[in-house]
Amino acid sequence: MTNEELKNIIKSGENISVEFKEAKRQLPENLFETICAFLNMEGGKILLGVRDDGAILGVDPESIARLKNDIANLSNNHQKLDPVFMLSAHEIKYKGKTVLLIDVPVSSLVHKCNGVVYARNEEGDYRITRLEAIAGLVNRKQSYFTEQRVYPYITIDDLNTKLLNRAKRLIQGNSPGHPWIELPTDELLHRAGFYRKASDGAEGFTLAAILFFGKDETIQSVAPAYKFDALLRKHNLDRYDDRLIVRTNLLDAYDLLMEFIAKHLNDPFYLEGDLRISLRDKIFRELVANIIAHREYLDGRPATLIIYKDKVVFTNPNIPHGRGVIDPKHFTPFSKNPTICKFMLQTGRIEEVGSGIRNVSKYLPLYSKQGKFEFIESDMFETNIFLGELTLQTAQKSSPVSSQISSQKSTHETTQKTTQKMIELIKENPHITRKEMAVKIGITEDGIKYNLRKMQNNKIIKRIGPDKGGFWKIINQKTFKSHQQSIGESSHISSQRITQKTTHETTQKTTQKMIELIKKNPYITRKEMAVKVGITEDGVKYNLLKMQNNKIIKRIGPDKGGYWKVNKSKMQE
Repeated sequence: MTNEELKNIIKSGENISVEFKEAKRQLPENLFETICAFLNMEGGKILLGVRDDGAILGVDPESIARLKNDIANLSNNHQKLDPVFMLSAHEIKYKGKTVLLIDVPVSSLVHKCNGVVYARNEEGDYRITRLEAIAGLVNRKQSYFTEQRVYPYITIDDLNTKLLNRAKRLIQGNSPGHPWIELPTDELLHRAGFYRKASDGAEGFTLAAILFFGKDETIQSVAPAYKFDALLRKHNLDRYDDRLIVRTNLLDAYDLLMEFIAKHLNDPFYLEGDLRISLRDKIFRELVANIIAHREYLDGRPATLIIYKDKVVFTNPNIPHGRGVIDPKHFTPFSKNPTICKFMLQTGRIEEVGSGIRNVSKYLPLYSKQGKFEFIESDMFETNIFLGELTLQTAQKSSPVSSQISSQKSTHETTQKTTQKMIELIKENPHITRKEMAVKIGITEDGIKYNLRKMQNNKIIKRIGPDKGGFWKIINQKTFKSHQQSIGESSHISSQRITQKTTHETTQKTTQKMIELIKKNPYITRKEMAVKVGITEDGVKYNLLKMQNNKIIKRIGPDKGGYWKVNKSKMQE
């Protein structure tokens, strides 16, 4: 939340979805009554360190860490909040004072605080004691939030336990001290809202649990129409140029959809401060997460992701909370699948409810000067990202010399940045897989494998244990820094000495490497060649075209589905 947003909220005052509370050094006694009420109704924001009249008193700086820790622990304590709902507080600096924001989403379950059900109206929080009123609240949530439908006949044998372990590693990587990490599997499933008792007394795993951790056949048995359909329609608008159909668990679904986007959309170089960030990931990881977290899974219509020449369109089946075009400036996020959304938040797939629209607003103009967006809520939620044609994966023409020089320079810079990112990911989660690294960094698994081997050879990292079940260990950070520095120095010297002669020699070596790769695998792609040779895709395209013009190689069949053939007689010449 920005200072301007905070100022506007405080100016509007308390209402059905906003609560101010003083909290200089201690949490207010009634804090979790308000949290419980927000969870049971439409969600809301709690600002700690703000008086009822809107005066900002702030929170004692020395108490901030303890208060944030207390909020996390108490929200995970079923004696305080039942069922538990993991929450965290975010610091906002405003005019020299600190305010803590607790963003409480709507929940698909009915919660109690200290054994009492609370609700919310314009006057504030109130208790619900009549059984028929509680039953009405339960029925309303169950009819709207189908993710909480219970399937008593599904057992733990119908789930993939490897996915449960993988989810724990993701949580650990996102939040190393998270209280769920050390929990036994059955308790984790209970606390995350994946196992519960329905109002009719039936007990079992929920639809949300099956979608996250079910075996593929289990998922199809409870949601036979479930699928994500990703299409590239750049040239063939009637059908498609490329297609990916996803019918698997939500953890893998996210990775596969992100890989499809990385395959077909560029990722321009951009620095935020001193750190390079992926604008493509900032925008599209949130949008992919949105169609996963907010779709209606029992609807027979598929969720779609379609990449056109000049735009990307997401659609997903939806039970609308409102209708029409969403105004980002006056937008109140509402989670369609709170349990799914909450778990994606814990695993780091999304930042917070509503962060998708904010990140698109912030980063899309940086990603494409022609960038515009539109969110439309209806029975099919539609997201339109208008890009212009420059962001599609297309090669730019360049001269042979400048292409080689820029390729060497950009390859060196990219390798350094990739290595640095991988080191940071290993620090956060030593059990991270190659596939997870590839998705987070935005390169192929082959590229990850190459860099891991290079870092092992340079004694920067070490593999402890087997490929499956082991983990990475950083041996010596100083080794990494000195290695990085030496590469930088040698690169600087060599770049000063680049001439047309060395460019010619480099081109010959590059051509020879590409010939060998084609001999081994005639179906190899430009992207795979770029990773293995160590140059950009533009450089690969340039050399392929040159070899075709010189009749050294020939393309058999179309760009997609065809293969390369080496002319042996020309090679002998």
